[in-house]
Order: sequence, then C-alpha cells, then structure tokens
Amino acid sequence: MQIGIPKETYPGELRAVVIPNDIKRLTTLGASVVIETGLGAGIHVSDEEYEKSGATVSKDRDAILKSDIVLRLRKPAAADIKKLKSGAIHVSYLDPFNEKDLIAQFAAQGVTAISMELIPRSTRAQKMDALSSQASLAGYYAVILAAERSDKVFPMMTTPAGTINPSRVFIIGAGVAGLQAIATAKRLGARVDAFDTRPAVAEQVKSLGARFFEVDLGETGQTKDGYAKALTEDQLRIQREAMAKQCAISDVVITTAQVFGRKAPLIITKEMVAGMKPGSLLVDLAVETGGNVEGAELGKEVDLNGVRIIGLENMPGRVAVHASQMYSANLFNLIDEFWDKESKRFKIDLEDDIQQGCIVAHGGKVVREL
Repeated sequence: MQIGIPKETYPGELRAVVIPNDIKRLTTLGASVVIETGLGAGIHVSDEEYEKSGATVSKDRDAILKSDIVLRLRKPAAADIKKLKSGAIHVSYLDPFNEKDLIAQFAAQGVTAISMELIPRSTRAQKMDALSSQASLAGYYAVILAAERSDKVFPMMTTPAGTINPSRVFIIGAGVAGLQAIATAKRLGARVDAFDTRPAVAEQVKSLGARFFEVDLGETGQTKDGYAKALTEDQLRIQREAMAKQCAISDVVITTAQVFGRKAPLIITKEMVAGMKPGSLLVDLAVETGGNVEGAELGKEVDLNGVRIIGLENMPGRVAVHASQMYSANLFNLIDEFWDKESKRFKIDLEDDIQQGCIVAHGGKVVREL
C-alpha cells in the first residue's frame, strides 16, 4: 500500500506532515512511502534524510496524490481532491462543519476522508488526537509571545533597587491550550488566574498553581467529548461583567475559548478592553475561528488606546519542529492502530468507535452527520 505525502502549500506554513522517524516506522509496517521534495524544508530536514528513512522523494505532486493513502496537514483544494483516486484514503484537518461542500467532493470522488479534528477524545484515541497535541503547543507559545511583547517581566524579583511584583496573567478557557498556558505562565513566575465555564476543571487549574476564577453562570458543563458547551446570551453577559474587573487588573489576558464546530464566543468586548491598563496585552488564541476578543484581527497586532490585541494565526506552526513531531506521531498512531499486518493495508472498519467518529466520507457517501 502506497502512502503519499505532499508538502503543504498554505502561505507561511512551516510544519511538516510526517518526520523521518515516522517514515521509518511506516515502512516497517510494510507500506511504501513517497513524499514530495521539500516536505521538511520548513523544519530544516533535507530530502536526503527522508530517503535514508525509507521514503521515495518525488517532484511529481500529481502522482503522489494518486497514492492509496494521502497524509496531509491542512485541508486540500478542490482541485487536489479531483486528483485522488477512487478508493483512496485521505487524512488531514478538514474543518468539516464549515466545509460541507468539500466533504461532498470527497464522497463524489469515492474517497474515504478522515478528519483529524474528529478523532474522539477517548483514552484509546488519545495518541491520535492532533487537536490536543497542537493546542498544547499553541497555549505554550501564546505565553512566550506575551512575555516577549510585554513591557514587564513575569516573575517577582527582589533587587537592591526594590522588589518587582509578578505580572498578573488571566487565562480564559482551561482546555488543553489553556492548561498549558497556565503551566507555562507559572513556570515563568507570573501570578495566574484562570476561568472556564466547566466547574470540573477547577481542580486541574489549582493543581497547576493558578487561582480558579469563579463566576456563577448557573448550569454549564461540557459535551461528552470534553468540550465546553455554548453559553446562552444571558450567561455570556454575566461572564463578561465579572471578567471585566479581572481584566482591568491583569497585565496579560489570554483567551482560548472555543466551541467545537461553531464560531468562537465573543468574551472580551471593546468596553472591557477600554477598562484595561495601558501597556497590557490580550492574546486571542481563538482568532482563527472568529475570535474571543472584539477588535482582534486575524494575523495582526492591534493597539486600542494602549492595549495591544494579538491575533496571530497558526500558533503551533511558530514552533514548527515540535509541532511537526507531534502531528507526525498522531498520524503514525492512527495508521498503526488500523493497520492489518497480514495484508499490509489500512483496514476500514465503520463499526470501530474511532473510525465512526473521524470518517466523514466513504463509499461514495457522506457518512457522518455534520
């Protein structure tokens, strides 16, 4: 079975889909692997290193797209889907809730489409969960970015010239990205407060040394997959009113709140930004799905009356080496889990709970309700 890996063409994307170590593991399973030349350029890995790991390096992108399994990072263009062969398996992020036409094109092409966003959040699937692996790096980098942009140091320092108080960091959303942001800010010595609509995560926040900021929103909770449920407008209003005071005393606010498959909730309004201290920072990690901060602009750093709002995209891609390592491992673990060692093929099993969750098109049909 041939596995084809084209390089990413999205502007500014440095991550590699698969690293040489996992090429070696794929070939050990019995797969032949062909990659597009320059696959690892963004992480300083040469074609020769891929060849030493057992891959065939090719300049023929169209031929690579004719492979039995195609592994990618970002969703493909419609023109690339037309180049896939019927019966092939395509694995990547697909943004399925917002790209229904794209999913329909996979079905029409007779391709089995696996959406990495839809890997279930179960113990068995944890090793394949790319959303979590990439979100963890995004949370880390958001804090590093804030520390670099801030005109204050994060830790308390006692010096001959006096004591410097620690910076106050307020993290909104205690999912994977938020928890990593909390841990990173604490390691840098900041005083950290964190909020999440799910009371169940309070202990996790406290275990990392942060204070859990409590707001009585009535009934909230999480979905069966562990994602925060969407709040009502009344709940959002109560949340904003309580948060406005915390934002006003914070030096850095990092927002990570996203609702799976839907536009990110607006949490920080312009009025709340206006109440913050000049020189303070907001980092919006949800900017790519609509944004948590009013006034945030995708790919830009905006200054509103001395408060800087950072809305840079692709945070995991800013630590591309480790982001590639983790995504590559997620893909290998997915292939390995369903690899039939006798036939040396990836086995489709729509009765399996993981495949039920992440396969969106198969056998000429859209097979998952979106």
